[in-house]
Amino acid sequence: MPGDSGASPSPGASAGRGTASGTDKAAHRAVTVFPLLILAAGALGMIRPSAFTGWGTATPWMLGTVMFCMGLTLTLPDFKAVAKRPWAVGLGLVAHYVIMPGLGWVIATLLGLPPQLAAGVILVGCAPSGTASNVVAYLARGDVALSVSVATVSTVLAPLLTPPLTLLLAGQFLDVDAGSMVTDILKQVLLPVVAGVLVRLLAGRWVNRVLGVLPWISALVVALIVVTVVAGSAELIKNAAALVLLAVVLHNGLGLALGYGAGALSRLGKPASRAMAFEVGMQNSGLAASLATAHFSAEAALPAAIFSVWHNVSGAVVAAWMARRDRRTVAAD
Repeated sequence: MPGDSGASPSPGASAGRGTASGTDKAAHRAVTVFPLLILAAGALGMIRPSAFTGWGTATPWMLGTVMFCMGLTLTLPDFKAVAKRPWAVGLGLVAHYVIMPGLGWVIATLLGLPPQLAAGVILVGCAPSGTASNVVAYLARGDVALSVSVATVSTVLAPLLTPPLTLLLAGQFLDVDAGSMVTDILKQVLLPVVAGVLVRLLAGRWVNRVLGVLPWISALVVALIVVTVVAGSAELIKNAAALVLLAVVLHNGLGLALGYGAGALSRLGKPASRAMAFEVGMQNSGLAASLATAHFSAEAALPAAIFSVWHNVSGAVVAAWMARRDRRTVAAD
């Protein structure tokens, strides 16, 4: 699903319904249009913040809609793939929940971020994988099955891992109510995903007819989340945009590099290492924005809003570079 919150179609599933070239075009379109849509949403929130006053209370419902769409794209083979490759999936899960939270804390500390922004950066790092990583891994000629598996498991385990990690790392900056955060993640992430999976199981034939529409529904809803977050903190963005952008670029870039390195050091092979890069470096920043708004402040949601745009842009660029390297290698042979 295009987006950071579960808005990307499964490349594997798409390939089963059409030609490879058709899937390529759909994937390229997704990772091209989505960042532009989010940029437009952010600009609208900055230009007309008053038009979105009071929308913040709807953010959890928006995120739940996106996660329900994610559940609709999942099938039983996606879950069976986890059992077939427990070592690789487990490594991806550990890398994701160790590297990104740790990087968030290090970057926030080294840059001397104010408490609200520091907590926001750390919360982004503690979020599960963003499933736009599936499409980006496909474009990079990575291991899509591994990418889907890690994204799915990291999402399912988010209620157990995100709150305690946030408490551990962000607790020195702000008070963190981990128990309340668990409840919010269950309601906004896990329950909608499970509901989507059940609907797919019970009404798969009808769901298949609308799979092509789901990514764009999710993309629009994620854009609404971004415009709401940006509008709620437009004045703060003017003062802190450069510092937050630096933190986000470092967080995402180092996450991509260390994720690839974790796969390479474990000798998983190039396709799996590429999948690891995107599963570690790309986050569910929609969830981070929602949690930051509910538990901290609009200022704490800024890193998530900026990350939502940046990681899609950087992911698409890195994927194109990786795919181009493969083409050059083949041509040289």
